[in-house]
Amino acid sequence: MIATLARLTGTATLAALVSWPGTAIAGELAQPEGEVVLTVSGNISETNGDGVARFDMDMLTALDGRTIDTTTIWTDGDQQFTGVGLDTLLDHLGVEGGTLAATAINDYSVTIPVADATPDGPIIAYKLNGEAMGIRDKGPLWVIYPYDANPDFQSETIYARSIWQLDRIEVMAE
Repeated sequence: MIATLARLTGTATLAALVSWPGTAIAGELAQPEGEVVLTVSGNISETNGDGVARFDMDMLTALDGRTIDTTTIWTDGDQQFTGVGLDTLLDHLGVEGGTLAATAINDYSVTIPVADATPDGPIIAYKLNGEAMGIRDKGPLWVIYPYDANPDFQSETIYARSIWQLDRIEVMAE
């Protein structure tokens, strides 16, 4: 499509189109238009500036989302979490392996193996029971595993990976 536009409109117009907010070319993500809520760095192949991928909330919600109904050790009763699958996000960024150093707003950090990023694995939740999560509610982003769906997710190791107030991830090679 971009090659066709270049022929029809000329190089200057093509350059303007490619730099237009929300427009991406291969190897480059669209630029965030709102507040950046997640920055991913390290071993990624898709970026939108200086070797990093920055996402605003609209960019995250535009990715294929999914919902997990589960109980947690931090909340009372059944909860419904909606977010982007960790597998979906990493696929979007061209991540092929390694580990993730996930860090929260307060600089608390955990390590999550990329192997956890499966279609039935964790999500980066941006909604709790249909509502956006504020910082006081462990938001705006919270790594949630489907704890009730698999007894393997009910361990201290997995609970420790369930970082809330997530704001950055560094993808490290194996």
